[in-house]
Amino acid sequence: MAEWKNAASHKPLLLRGARQVGKSSSVRELGKQFEYFLEINFENKEHQKAKKIFEHSSSPKTITDELYTMFGIPVEAGKTLLFMDEIQSCVDAISALRFFYEKMPELHVVAAGSLLEFALEELPSYGVGRITSRFMYPLSFSEYLGAMKMERLAEAVKTASPENPLSEALHHTALKHLINHIVIGGMPEVVAAYSQGGTLAECMQILNDLMHTYYDDFAKYRKKTSALLLRRALKSIVEQTGNKFKYSEISREERHETLKQSVELLVRAGLAYPQNMTSGNGVPLGAEVNQKFCRFLIFDTGIMLRILGEDISDILVGETLEQINKGDVAELFVGLELLKNAPANLCGELYYWQRDERGSQAEIDFLIQKSNKIVPIEVKSGTSGKMQSLHLFMKEKQSEYGVRTSLENFAEYDKIKVYPLYAIGNL
Repeated sequence: MAEWKNAASHKPLLLRGARQVGKSSSVRELGKQFEYFLEINFENKEHQKAKKIFEHSSSPKTITDELYTMFGIPVEAGKTLLFMDEIQSCVDAISALRFFYEKMPELHVVAAGSLLEFALEELPSYGVGRITSRFMYPLSFSEYLGAMKMERLAEAVKTASPENPLSEALHHTALKHLINHIVIGGMPEVVAAYSQGGTLAECMQILNDLMHTYYDDFAKYRKKTSALLLRRALKSIVEQTGNKFKYSEISREERHETLKQSVELLVRAGLAYPQNMTSGNGVPLGAEVNQKFCRFLIFDTGIMLRILGEDISDILVGETLEQINKGDVAELFVGLELLKNAPANLCGELYYWQRDERGSQAEIDFLIQKSNKIVPIEVKSGTSGKMQSLHLFMKEKQSEYGVRTSLENFAEYDKIKVYPLYAIGNL
């Protein structure tokens, strides 16, 4: 966000992502760089009167004058950061963002909301071309290392490559942190507690509390579907990680359209991300998507393990990830890292490839685009495993190289580049 703050031209900034991923705290940190910082939370009872200001006028001059009168904090271009949190609760404030860009472009304005996508759905022309978005996720592995005061290890991982691997000592240190990161996940509150000496038991309790926060939010969707069905859908996404998603696994009684809607609601809330199957013949990858095949990834590994009820002590002493949901947690981790390391101004997209022909079945866990080339990525939850599908895809599509990611150190075998799971963000 510092780049946005210092840009000569800055549109109002809209932060998008699931609840509790750090949107508000990030803005408050940015606010320290301004002379004045005004935060309005439209779900805070003390700030309810602020809604009236936006309901009565769309003029930025009128709005800022009345906000100054109400809160006693000057709202001045170049000096003030105006932060409107939980903006989905004030549709008029969302609509006003475009007028800030048109009539008061010098003022720094940030908006965020935990269920923002639902409000935006009802405002299809809320500010196209006049508002810039940033997509936020739980902390990546690199950000986790930063929180743990392991910046030098993070830098070593970032600069390593198949041609320049880490020492075995650093590799094993990174693996230890990787397992810990997968167990507690990347939710800022959990990572902060752990980095400050909190026990794993305390981290698990915070994760439980977060889960109940999300479950409580489901009641807000009651006009669209039931809270119970959403809980079942979230659990089914976890249980079907790494496989084609079958809506019937959520419930045998509900209609397909009802089940599909429940999953779409979770995606819009930022709690799940779709992964589409593509032919992988060329770029862009989204041009040849098969709509009949789709996977879904839950938004955090720590939340996944809590839903599964996994015994974390077994995970911490193990030498592979194969015992966790048949190793699918490794695939989840890779998908999340690819999203977290994508440009923040783009809504990340995930793809996979699958061929299901008699006598010739093959599957590639992820396909990514680098420049104008497609790179296939095969995920292994241990340190070994065959690579028939990877070789088959590379031969069929004439790939320049492929990537295998596992618990191995960086390496290179012919046209296969090996990246440790903890370094998949390097791609």
